Order: sequence, then C-alpha cells, then structure tokens
Amino acid sequence: MPTQWPRPLVEVVRLGLLPYGEALRVQEAYVGRCRAGAGASHALLLCQHPPVYTTGIRQKGRPPAELERLRLLGAQVHNADRGGLITFHGPGQLLCYPVLHLAAFKRSVRWYVSQLEQTAISACAGLGVEASTSPHTGVWVGDNKICAIGIRCSRYVTSHGLALNCDTDLAWFGHIVPCGLEGKGATSLSAERGRRVTVDEAVPHVLRAFARHFRCRLLGDGL
Repeated sequence: MPTQWPRPLVEVVRLGLLPYGEALRVQEAYVGRCRAGAGASHALLLCQHPPVYTTGIRQKGRPPAELERLRLLGAQVHNADRGGLITFHGPGQLLCYPVLHLAAFKRSVRWYVSQLEQTAISACAGLGVEASTSPHTGVWVGDNKICAIGIRCSRYVTSHGLALNCDTDLAWFGHIVPCGLEGKGATSLSAERGRRVTVDEAVPHVLRAFARHFRCRLLGDGL
C-alpha cells in the first residue's frame, strides 16, 4: 500500500481588529518562524483592519496627491509587498493570511492561488452565495468581486492572502478602481444575501473550506 503522509498542521490565530502595519509585523514574525521550522510552523492568521487602502508591488510610487485624497477620506494608505494592484480593507472584511511553507503542500504558486480561490468559493457557497473565478484573479459574483487575493511567496513561504467581503461598507471601493479593473465593482456576502452576514458567521465556513482544499488539519483556540 502507498505511504499515507500525515496532513500538515496549521495553527489558526485570531488577531481581531488590527491596524494594517501591525498585521504586517505579525506576518513577518510568523514567516520567520515558518522558515525556521519551529513547532507547528504553518499558521493561518485571521483579522480585520481599520479602513486602509493598500497598493501592490506593481503600483509603488503612486502620485502623492492621489494618496492624500484617500487619506482625507479617513483611511490609512500603505504600500504592500504583495502582488496585485490597489484595494481596500476595512471592518466587516475577513482577512485570511496563510503563512505556509509550500514544501509541505505543493511547490506551485499557481496551485496555491487556485486553492485560495476555491477556499473562498466554497465558503461563499456554504453561506448561500454562488461565486466563481474569472480571467482576473480573485473570486467574483458576476462582474463584482467578493474576495480579493494578493499574495507574496518568498522561498516557498507564503504571506498576505485573501480578503472576503462580509458586511463591508462597499462605498469605500467607489473611491478607487479596485485592483485596477475598469468597469468592475465590489460586492459582499451581505449584499448578495440581502441580510447582514458578519465576519464571525463567515469564519467557520472559511476554516472548513481551507482545511478541505489545502488538505490540512487546523488547530487553535476556538476551533
């Protein structure tokens, strides 16, 4: 019989509402731990952010006047070392930052992004929303993005991840061209269901989908 390898263990860490810059520092600490292989070195960080616009590595050096316009709306602005273009994060949006060493899963960034998309699609389905992929990265309901994906992978250790709109204030997206895609919009689980779907309601669906699509075991408080 073929050898059955144990499923990787992934620690679920709930960070609550955390400023974006602080979340970056937490990710860096977990990335260092993952590279060192200390203990249960894989982690899935869950959090929300106060209002913040983030730009990816392809958009560094945006005009200062544009960044100041966004700050005047009451949001922070950060450059991030992830792929993708400008997007918004804020309360009511579930941020999932997997810190995984892909050597324990599959050494393929394309596979990794696909599994993140499938995780979000399955979580949406569990909440009664039919979502899908498109030629553009992320997860969509028609022409409206419900889940943005922007990752970093350095020496096969991942950071950043996905942002699922639960009961996010979608008006924030109206001040930018989300992810640089003209003619596309943003939606949320709440908008699609016609009722409030909170981050707390979405978390169990995301965790079940993540464990299934990444074929891993989750551990942590509150599971």
